[in-house]
Amino acid sequence: MLKLLLVEDDEILSDSILEILSELGEIVQVYDGEEALYEGERGIYDLIVLDLMLPSMSGEQILTALRKKNIYTPVLILTAKDDLEDKVNGFKNGGDDYLTKPFHREELLLRVQALARRALGMNGKNELIVNTLRLDLDNRQASFNGNELTLQGKEFDLLHYLMQNKGRIITKDQLFDRIWGFQSDTTLTVVEVYMSNLRKNLKPWGIDHWIRTLRNVGYLFEVPEGQDHE
Repeated sequence: MLKLLLVEDDEILSDSILEILSELGEIVQVYDGEEALYEGERGIYDLIVLDLMLPSMSGEQILTALRKKNIYTPVLILTAKDDLEDKVNGFKNGGDDYLTKPFHREELLLRVQALARRALGMNGKNELIVNTLRLDLDNRQASFNGNELTLQGKEFDLLHYLMQNKGRIITKDQLFDRIWGFQSDTTLTVVEVYMSNLRKNLKPWGIDHWIRTLRNVGYLFEVPEGQDHE
């Protein structure tokens, strides 16, 4: 299941888009440019659907600010601006795809699905694969070298998010916000508990060290040199 940020100041249209994309996962709606930038900077979303004409801050400004901070969350620009120059500028500012209004609901859904698969390294079977570690996202099953791993609920979600961000440092706050939600009643220490359990389940296969703890920084998922063949 994806976590999407939907930035559209027209609340009626935003709700319509929410209905179209709701089958893909969790969708957070924002209606203001500054709020959109704040959410985007958290780095917990798989994809952003971004209108260009927004109150307080334009979509172009948001895109530029995110890319300057090395936040490369895929962005689908959704706008009424349909001139070639507008499209070119959208891509130059860091957009990954461009869809003009009005649009067909099927095209929006397909574009978001395609962009998410490409950006997150998923194949046509809705699987995420790193080396011979495989996640079946439809059935929430994990395997290594063809051997099924026993992962409970949030352990699967942790591994999924780490694999999506292979080679990137992920902070404890990002993991907590992504998997438990910043409005959760639990505390940040739950990340350490589940991370410990995840490592224990990976250890029999000798891949627990693929998850590195960077003291006072966060976690890094990477395959050690010599084991990084696909």
